Amino acid sequence: MRRSLLLSSLLAGSALLGACATTGAADPAAVAEQTQVVGQAATGPVSAASTGKPQIGTFGFDEAGMDRTIAPGDDFYGFANGTWEKTTPIPADKSNFGMFTVLEDLSRSRTREILDGVRTDANSKIGVAYATYLDQASIDAKGLAPIQPWLGKIKALSGKAGYAALAAEASVNGIEGPFGGYVGPDDKHPDVYALNLSQSGLGLPDRDYYLSTDAKMVETRNAYVAHVAKMFTLAGEPNAQARAAAILAYETSIAKAHWTRVESRNADKTYNKLTLAQLQKQGPGFDFPTYFKGMGATVDTVIVAQPSAVAGIAKAIAAAPVSVLKDQMLVRSLDQYAGVLPKAFDQESFAFYGTTLSGTPEQQQRWERAVDFTSDALGDEVSQVYVAKYFPPETKAAADALVRNVTEAMGRRIDQLEWMAPETKQKARAKLAAFTPKIGYPDKWKDYSNLQIRAGDALGNAIRAANWAHADNFSKLGRPIQKWEWYMTPMTVNAYANPVMNEIVFPAAILQPPFFDPNADPAVNYGGIGAVIGHEISHHFDDQGRKYDANGSLTDWWTPEDVTRFEQRTAALVRQYDAYEPLPGLHVKGALTLGENIADLAGLTVAWDAYQHALGGKPAGVVDGYTGEQRFYLGWAQVWRRSYREANLRQRLLTDPHSPSQQRAWVVRNLDPWYEGFKPAPGSKLYLAPDARVRIW
Repeated sequence: MRRSLLLSSLLAGSALLGACATTGAADPAAVAEQTQVVGQAATGPVSAASTGKPQIGTFGFDEAGMDRTIAPGDDFYGFANGTWEKTTPIPADKSNFGMFTVLEDLSRSRTREILDGVRTDANSKIGVAYATYLDQASIDAKGLAPIQPWLGKIKALSGKAGYAALAAEASVNGIEGPFGGYVGPDDKHPDVYALNLSQSGLGLPDRDYYLSTDAKMVETRNAYVAHVAKMFTLAGEPNAQARAAAILAYETSIAKAHWTRVESRNADKTYNKLTLAQLQKQGPGFDFPTYFKGMGATVDTVIVAQPSAVAGIAKAIAAAPVSVLKDQMLVRSLDQYAGVLPKAFDQESFAFYGTTLSGTPEQQQRWERAVDFTSDALGDEVSQVYVAKYFPPETKAAADALVRNVTEAMGRRIDQLEWMAPETKQKARAKLAAFTPKIGYPDKWKDYSNLQIRAGDALGNAIRAANWAHADNFSKLGRPIQKWEWYMTPMTVNAYANPVMNEIVFPAAILQPPFFDPNADPAVNYGGIGAVIGHEISHHFDDQGRKYDANGSLTDWWTPEDVTRFEQRTAALVRQYDAYEPLPGLHVKGALTLGENIADLAGLTVAWDAYQHALGGKPAGVVDGYTGEQRFYLGWAQVWRRSYREANLRQRLLTDPHSPSQQRAWVVRNLDPWYEGFKPAPGSKLYLAPDARVRIW
């Protein structure tokens, strides 16, 4: 769906907690408490308030999942989660499985109940959308007839002159093209919307998949060509293998122009405001004015994220035969809408993108994908019912209080910093005071009255939903900033920080166990959701978020000395994560994951301070044999329970700005209270001498 593509673009400058679009289901043999939560989900709101008992364990932590044969100083993740990992298989329809996926399945099951209740109601848009997507038999019976008009338009393209207009139409229809375009606040003028343009054009996840000589990457490229050829064959197209090979060659030329992901996360380097004339001069091989006009944007300037890459892509387009440009768009269309095409297309698309790239053996059930489609296409309409049923006011109030506590703790940390100049501290405090926390759900809902959803027209519904999302985004040009807008639905198990809006956002679905339980021990809550809150707050002060001021403007507000001292500390964190090797020969990329690693470190630091402040000077006490420090850090480790299939972990190490879960749990090695709680011996694998521990916030 286009809305998913658009969300990725809109959040490109934001920082997410890191669920990373996972999906999952609980395993009853290994996670008894969590499974009980999932099992109860369909009957009503999950709330332990009626019993006064935490939903997980005796104090909010699943002790049965621990492996006490592992020393916490050698592998804190394994100590807290080792038995869970050994006894919890990854479900066949998952590329990875953990606490995020447990809650995602819970959210999906709840949403299914909502949609099942209206699936026969001809007057319910969400019911019609859901029921129509579910009807695979009807989709199969129609064959390719519904998409043939669009495929015919692609095939009718006779020369390069019409390519830009067709690429724009494809983008409006939700089909990824050579560039990514979206409307968002101007980073240097956050009170106005601007048109943004970024590199795109690849069918594989990243430039490395095309350029690396690693045997696994070569194997993946061969599988990609086979997949493209299969899609051509299914569509009745001749010369499938040769045409697929030509697409790979074309995309390889694009990949050579792409910036790396490390380069693309630099907020200063990716802000390049160009006039249309300047852009056209840099990329003469592509008709940008026609492209923007076709997307519905009448502008004089555009903010280009990767100018040399955009110019390189335009050059690749100019050099490519028009037949290859048409073929790429044709295959991209079939893959984008495979879920609402005959089953053979759906199965082949999943076989490559699901199994080959992520290692997932089986596709999700049709109802799960129908729920996801409906939630994507009509998110706010589904959300209104969801929050009314599953997000009680008392949970929102408790979360509001936690956010206030952690935000105040961040303020105290700023005041105590030794490395930051007083004048910068004052501005940092002003930025913190200007924060907008968003908890649970939006204050305003989007209106879908002009989105047509038709029974029996699954492809049409998908394309019209993409059109609606595109129009909704591009209609913002020239209008006041919509500060009420959310970039995630309340059903999403994640959180994000948006530096341009100076906001932190916590959807309803993450505000439940194991992240947050009003009846759990406060130490576990502060180590779980408290650290998540601190994580998102601190993103506004990480290596990129710090570049935005209290108004959300990308500007230089630190002294040069502040920057130097900050970068000395962050460089040490880069080196620490560079040393981790989750797969043989594949290390964590410390520079790519820096922002998230800073946020994990700062989030735990600030959450610990907030927890101590909440105790009001009283000792935390011992609960079931665990001290306050131990319960706090066990709460952190528990939320990062996650197992990966090798292909999925490989892809993440190449593309994901988040470190793998095991390494995220290991961030505790930099925190003095963790040493006080678990007493790791010098020489332990995670042990760091006090002067070697990275201390930032």
